[in-house]
Amino acid sequence: MIGEFLSYGFVQRGLLAGSLVAVVCALLGVFLVLKRLSLIGDGLSHVCLTGVALGLLTQTSPVYMSIPVVLAASLGVLKIMEKVKIYGDAAIGIVSAAGLALGILITALAGGFNADLFGFLFGSILTVDKTEVFLCAALLCALLLFLLFFYRDLVAASFDEAFACTRGISVKRLNAALIVFTSVAVVLAFKVVGIFLISALIILPPVSALLLSRTFKQVLWLSCGLALASVWSGVYLSFVFNIPSGATIILINLLFLAGAFVCSRLGRGYTKKGKKYAD
Repeated sequence: MIGEFLSYGFVQRGLLAGSLVAVVCALLGVFLVLKRLSLIGDGLSHVCLTGVALGLLTQTSPVYMSIPVVLAASLGVLKIMEKVKIYGDAAIGIVSAAGLALGILITALAGGFNADLFGFLFGSILTVDKTEVFLCAALLCALLLFLLFFYRDLVAASFDEAFACTRGISVKRLNAALIVFTSVAVVLAFKVVGIFLISALIILPPVSALLLSRTFKQVLWLSCGLALASVWSGVYLSFVFNIPSGATIILINLLFLAGAFVCSRLGRGYTKKGKKYAD
């Protein structure tokens, strides 16, 4: 069964793109969760609807149309936070609502909801083409280079922005870079899990990893591992049982989170018991 599953070209492309996107989302998600910006994925995913609708309206690629739209929205979030002086969650909510409303309006002008649009809303990983796989690979390479050069600054800014600023670290630029990377990741991820489920792929693996890990590097590695495991098992189960791949991937991540919570609670219990006996 597994050999047959891997013999199809569209499955190979879907798994490769899904794996690349999963690693990108897992790495970005760790920093976004720690900086309390994890909902940026949810906000930008709603803006994706505008890009997809524009693509359908103009008969162009929804992926290529969504990238500049979501990039503009992500920069809009930063500008609102800086100029209007409101918290990040409020800025995300404003941009999210605007993107969703505009997307619904353009969708109506484009002829309403159809099968193609539903594929983008709820995921269609097996329709990924070679160009999109290349874009996912390029994004991961760019992100890894960014982390390589700015790893220490990112870690410092993630845990204490005020302390990072005193060390001369440009926190605003790091935040802007993270949001730009996230905006591109969100666009490339909507074929993997769907527009409405992207934020879960960004949030769930890092949160599970944070519950189980003792060091920051362990968090990064485990987050990537959980994301990859969810994509591979989710795509396989969707192929075997003919169920939606995006929803399956997210449900598996929820199972991982539940298991991580139980393990963390048991670990605390053993720790307390050990202290008790030590006393």
